[in-house]
Amino acid sequence: PNPLEQFSLDELRQRRSAKWRAFGDDVLPLWVAEQDVPLAEPVAQALHRAVELGDTGYPFSGEFSASLSEFAVARWDWKPEITQIRPVRDVMTGVVEALKLVTYLADTVIVNSPVYPPFFNYPRSAGLRVVESPLGADGRLDLEALEESFNLRTLGGSAAFLLCNPHNPTGAVHTREELEQVAQLAEKYGIRVVADEIHAPLVYDAEFVPYLSVDPRGYSVMSASKAWNLAGTKAGLLVAGEEVVSELSELPHEAAQGPSHFGVMAQTAAYREGGDWLNALLAGLDSNRRLLGELISEHLPELDWITPEGTYLAWMDFSAYGFEDDVAEGGVESPIKGPAKFLLKEAKVALTAGHPFGKGGERHARINFAASQQTLTQAVERMGAALHR
Repeated sequence: PNPLEQFSLDELRQRRSAKWRAFGDDVLPLWVAEQDVPLAEPVAQALHRAVELGDTGYPFSGEFSASLSEFAVARWDWKPEITQIRPVRDVMTGVVEALKLVTYLADTVIVNSPVYPPFFNYPRSAGLRVVESPLGADGRLDLEALEESFNLRTLGGSAAFLLCNPHNPTGAVHTREELEQVAQLAEKYGIRVVADEIHAPLVYDAEFVPYLSVDPRGYSVMSASKAWNLAGTKAGLLVAGEEVVSELSELPHEAAQGPSHFGVMAQTAAYREGGDWLNALLAGLDSNRRLLGELISEHLPELDWITPEGTYLAWMDFSAYGFEDDVAEGGVESPIKGPAKFLLKEAKVALTAGHPFGKGGERHARINFAASQQTLTQAVERMGAALHR
C-alpha cells in the first residue's frame, strides 16, 4: 500500500511534531521535511520491542555502520567498508565534524545556493566563513562558477566544498559526469569535499551516484531519517573516502556518542528491512511529483518550477506573481517572507520561505509533496485561488 495515503488529515493533526504544531488547524502544512506516513513495519517493530524490554539505555552502534554498508551495496552498487564509517548525532552535526577535519578554523566553506539553510548556519557557528557559488538557472551545478569559487577562495587559505546530493531544494540528482568534474576541480585546487547525502534513497528516474565513489578523499554524511521519516530519532553516519580513513582518528570521541539509542535501532532496521516500504513510498512520491506538475499547470500557470529528480521537495519561483522582497517591520526580520508569507495568510498553506536558502531564494518557496494526493490537491487549489484573486 501507498504509505502516503494511510493517514487522514484528522489523524495527522494529532501529531506533536514541528510540521503539525507550528501553525493552526486551518493551515495545510507543506513546509518542513517531514512525511505524512506511518512507520515502516520493521522500524515500528524494533521500537516497540525496545519499549517492551525497557531498552532505553546508552546506544550501541555496532550494527548501524554495517547496515548502511549493506544498503549501499544493494541500492547503489557501492560498498563502504566498516572502517570508513563512524556514527554521528545527525547529518548536519556530522557535516560540521567533517568540515573540522578538512579545514582550519576561520577558513572557507563553499556552498551552492539556493541551498538548505543549515548549510549557512552550522558552518558559521563552527567559526567558518560561507561563500556562495550559485547553481545555474536550471537548478544544477554550474561548474564554471564552481571553478571560479575554488580558484578565488584558495588564495592564502584552504577551503572545503559542501555538496548537497541530491540537492535540496531543486531536487537535482548530480550525474556521475558532474560529480567526476567536481572531484577533478577539487583535486586541482586543493579543495576537500563534504557531501550531505541524506536524500540519497529518494531518487526517481535518475541514478544516485555516491560522491565517494568518484572521490576517495571526500566525506559523505548519510542517514535513514529523510527516507523513512525518522528525524525524531537522532542518528547519522559519517563516511570517509578510502584514502582519508586515517583522518577519522582525529574525530573527537564525543562525536561518536551523539546518536540516540532509538535512532540507531530505528535506522538500522530501516536500512536492513525497510526496502519494500521504501519502494512503495517512492512509487507514491513519483505519482505525487507528477500530480504536482498537473496541479501547477491548472491552478498556478505562471509559476516557474523544476520537476525534482530526487527528494520530496520542489522549488517554486513565484516571480511572475510580482512579489517584492519584504521590508523588515520595525527592524525585525520575519522568518517567513515573500510568497510563503502571503500564502500562509491568504491561502492557509504553509510552505518554506525561499530567502534563507541564499542567493536565488528571493520570491521562491519550497513545497513538501510527501502528503496525500487530497492534501496536495487542496493546497495547490488554495494557492491558485489566493494568487488569482
